[in-house]
Amino acid sequence: MTFSSTVTGKSKLGIAVDTLISTFRYNVSIKDYFQFGFYEKRGSERKKWAGTGFMYEYQLQMNPKESREILENKILFLNRFNHLIRRDFTALTGTAEEKMALERLLSNRSGRIVLKGSRGQTGAEVEVVTCRKYTPESLLEHMNKSKYDLVEEYVEQHPLLDELSPSGLNTVRIITQVHNNEVIIIAARLRISVNSYVDNMAAGNLAAPVDIQTGRVTGPGVYSDITKLDQSHHPITGKLIIGFTIPYWNEAIEMARKAAIHSPVNNSVGWDIAITSGGPELIEGNHNWCKTLWQLPVKQGLRKELERFL
Repeated sequence: MTFSSTVTGKSKLGIAVDTLISTFRYNVSIKDYFQFGFYEKRGSERKKWAGTGFMYEYQLQMNPKESREILENKILFLNRFNHLIRRDFTALTGTAEEKMALERLLSNRSGRIVLKGSRGQTGAEVEVVTCRKYTPESLLEHMNKSKYDLVEEYVEQHPLLDELSPSGLNTVRIITQVHNNEVIIIAARLRISVNSYVDNMAAGNLAAPVDIQTGRVTGPGVYSDITKLDQSHHPITGKLIIGFTIPYWNEAIEMARKAAIHSPVNNSVGWDIAITSGGPELIEGNHNWCKTLWQLPVKQGLRKELERFL
């Protein structure tokens, strides 16, 4: 509120009233109002943005609640899409095989493992730990205490992405739409970690637009925090973001297409794909993919892109 008032010269009361009116008129949340810069936009521009209300209704129609479990539960997801996944993983089962699985994961080549809550969202309930610090027994104790129920082998990203940002796994979000039995690529965004082991915008990281045809980053990295400036270079490593070309791009697009076909009851999904030195690796699929990650990097309201499928 303070930032938007300073930028526009409008009173906080005026902005507050406009915010409340906009939530009903444009089907957006209060947070959307500020992140989409509505305080500087006219009504004709505001209508172009897909807000929280619209996205909830759209994704409910495209991905019915009864079909979402395969995407919401990371354990079910890993087992269903294992033909697109090379990393080792195990869920806590309480069986005799559990110790053997944990021993195997603790000896993986990367020397790190990722602990997750199988229903965690936006990077929550995720912890990256060093294998040498744990035995199977102490790892199990830590997981039970922290309420983790899934262990995955740490994915080592491609050297070019590691140079860009080594603090975390930087994934590509590829959004697919299944329409009339055809898989359409809606958009692609590179999610860039900033001194964080997760790459979600909600955790304070960057996102940049990617050209679907070439895999080339076409604009600066943006934050969801409107008080922060766009970044043409990574703020920690200094590596150029604009113009960065994602390795194995055609293979990543093909992986998203295969995943979309393999989940036909969910018609609109945001797939998170890591790029390793050996090719793409499917991380997860999101039925409630983020409209902020989709629109903010291109600074455009893209509601019409989805309305054509309704």
